[in-house]
This record gives sequence, structure tokens and C-alpha cells, in this order.
Amino acid sequence: MKIIVTGGAGFIGAYTAKKLMERGDEVVIIDNFNDYYDPKLKKSRVKNLLKKFSAKIYTTDIRNYKDLERIFKKEKADKILHLAAMAGVRYSLLNPLIYEEVNVGGTLNLLELSKKYKIEKFVYASSSSVYGGNKKIPFSETDSVDNPISPYAASKKASELFANVYSKTFDLKTIGLRFFTVYGPWGRPDMAYFKFTQKIFNGETIEVYNKGKMQRDFTYIDDIVSGTILVLDKETDSKIFNIGGDKPEQLMDFIALIEKYVGKKAKIKFLPMQPGEVKKTISDVSSLKSLGGKPGIGIGEGLKNFVDWYRDYFDKK
Repeated sequence: MKIIVTGGAGFIGAYTAKKLMERGDEVVIIDNFNDYYDPKLKKSRVKNLLKKFSAKIYTTDIRNYKDLERIFKKEKADKILHLAAMAGVRYSLLNPLIYEEVNVGGTLNLLELSKKYKIEKFVYASSSSVYGGNKKIPFSETDSVDNPISPYAASKKASELFANVYSKTFDLKTIGLRFFTVYGPWGRPDMAYFKFTQKIFNGETIEVYNKGKMQRDFTYIDDIVSGTILVLDKETDSKIFNIGGDKPEQLMDFIALIEKYVGKKAKIKFLPMQPGEVKKTISDVSSLKSLGGKPGIGIGEGLKNFVDWYRDYFDKK
């Protein structure tokens, strides 16, 4: 198959592109290499993960409809894997407008072009953030998601709604993926596990919200990739899938493992709950399991892999 991967220089995008090319698919990457975090890391990620392959990379923005149409017209892809987005809950509270422009407007551009160029399947990244203030645990795809508590979450919910319109009205098969707290080597520096590791190595104080009384469904990057490709391949109706680790972890236990692998104790400043944050994220992954998906990497192995990578990449002796 020929697959367009938007956000292909991103954390999930680069790993997924690598896996697709390893099995013989042709991958076309679209990424704008923006500076939400250091573009050098994105370029190094692409260089290291994709160096054995001949991925075609277009440096453009998904807000640019004309550029996207030139790519669609030229490449004649079979499927779209749309992973490009403005990420980050807290940043969205400060800069909400760009989340509407990229996550909603950019997704709408891609949906419209997928309809026009008769793409057979449109798989896109949503987020566990759409569950917002839901009290029911674990989070299921059938739960109401009418309580987003950040512009980021609202933008992802809006993307799901537009995808549903194109599925129902224009007969475009759309599959949404609600990812739960993705971590691993080559990850995003704005994520808590990355910042905790950085600050512990440097002897700086880490900030822990809600006095550490939080649970997260941490999902290792390999499990995200395998779940994504499973859904990309399988014949299913247009729907939404949770992709999570299937095992909630206490935040303080997570930090203790980072301390163990770094070899230093963290200096911790406990803070109250922050706007946009939730106390628990726990996924119901029964729908993914029905396709044959199964998370396989626990946080012990996953965090060791990340800290080993971090030590090597940043030359922390």
C-alpha cells in the first residue's frame, strides 16, 4: 500500500512510518517540523528511525490546502494515517486559537481531500483527553465525551465529529484512535515523564500535581504502533478505538521507577491540581482486543528503555 502519514516526523508518526516501511509499504510523510518543541529532535528522530528507508518527506503545513492537494494529486495514496496535530493540554490553555486552526481546520482539509481523491481509509489520532471530566472508569468508546476541559480536548472532539460527518454523509471510512499517555525513546520533551527524567538527571526540582495522587494509563510507543497498524489493516466499520496500556499506574510509582533507572532521587515540589488536568485516565481496550490487539510492554521495561535512550542521546554519563 501507499500510505500518507501526516505528522510523520513526530513521536508516533516516525515509529509508525518505520514499521510500515519495514513490512514493505510505501510511506509519504507530511510534517511542518514546527518549533512547539526542538525541531532538532524531530530531525534526529527521522534520521535515526528512518535512515534505512526511502520515505518521501514533504515539509508543509496541514493548514495549507493547496500544498496538500498537490501532494494528494501526485502521490495517489491508498490510505491516510493522520497524526499531525498541535499537542499539549496546558499549552492549549495559553494558545487556544492554533488548536482550532491545526487540529480542526487541518483535519477538515485532509478529510475533504480524502473524499475528493477517493481514499479508501482515513485513520486519525484523537486523544484520551476527550473523556475530560468523565467520572465513569474505565473510559469506554461508547461513553459521552461532551465534557472536554481544555481547548486541546475540544479540538480533538471536534475532529471526531467532522470525521463522523464524512463517514456518514460522504461514505469515507474513518477510524479514530484515542491514545492514552504515550511514552518511550524519542518521545516528546513536553511530556511529564521526559521532563521528570531531565530534571532528575540535572538535580532540578520536579513539579507534581495533586500531590501525586494521580493515575495514568501509560502506553509504550511499541504498543501504540502495533494498535495503530492493526486498525489501519483490519476491515472495520467507521468507529473509534481506545489504544491504552490497559493497566493504570500510580504517578508516584512511575516517578520511583524513573529515579531507579536514573540512579538519583527526585527533588519534588507538590502542587494542587492544575486546570485542564484529570485525576485518572484508564482505558477500556476491549474493542482493540476484539481485533487481536494486546498491550505488551509494562512500565518497568518501557521506562528503562526510555532512560537508556535519554542517557545516550544527551550523553549523560
